Amino acid sequence: MLRVFSVAYWAFIGITCVVFFAGAVVVWLVTLPFDRRRLVLHLYSSAWASFYVYVNPLWRLRVTGRTRLPWHGAAVLVANHASLIDILVLFALFRPYKWVSKQEIFKVPLIGWNMRLNDYVPLVRGSSASVRTMMDHCDRLLAAGSPVLLFPEGRRTPDGSLQTFKNGAFDLSVRHQVPVYPIAVHGTRAALPRHGVILREHVSARVEVLPPLDPADFPDIESLREAARQAIANALQQD
Repeated sequence: MLRVFSVAYWAFIGITCVVFFAGAVVVWLVTLPFDRRRLVLHLYSSAWASFYVYVNPLWRLRVTGRTRLPWHGAAVLVANHASLIDILVLFALFRPYKWVSKQEIFKVPLIGWNMRLNDYVPLVRGSSASVRTMMDHCDRLLAAGSPVLLFPEGRRTPDGSLQTFKNGAFDLSVRHQVPVYPIAVHGTRAALPRHGVILREHVSARVEVLPPLDPADFPDIESLREAARQAIANALQQD
């Protein structure tokens, strides 16, 4: 039954994405003259992604600490990465930010096209040139007052453990002197196998926004990085 439901669910997503993308194009065109940060389009995209979480009877999602995130002003958001559905549940934050995501996602019809409309940030893993381009893109976004969200582990965890964090997100925070918001994503790894698309039994996921870290309180990038990682690790240990 899970296999049949999974096939139907992914087919439902594929079909409805056509409708949602058409709506995204309309939102983009209407708001382009006055919404330079594409906030309205991002919130539309948040509703689009969240719809697929809330209509799935196998998934339950709670978001805590959402009010800690700013509506205005630049910030760096960092989250652990355990599953493909992390992106869906993080959209349920319903706060303005720009994703940093692997470039392959931008090539996916409809979904990837919408990511480009939103001015999200592509990254080719393992390419130093792409990392530099990504950092320049994030610099422009932060300078314009847009928060950016990164997965500092760089890729999904293979075994559920929290991996080492990379420096990029924290370098942005220090150079722009903007706060880091650690975000603990709970329970999503149980929703999907690492290799496969067959949904599992009922999953209770939670997105937990933790207190922000001020880069001025830390002597260097490394200490800020480790403080953010420890905050997320402590939150995950409560599961």
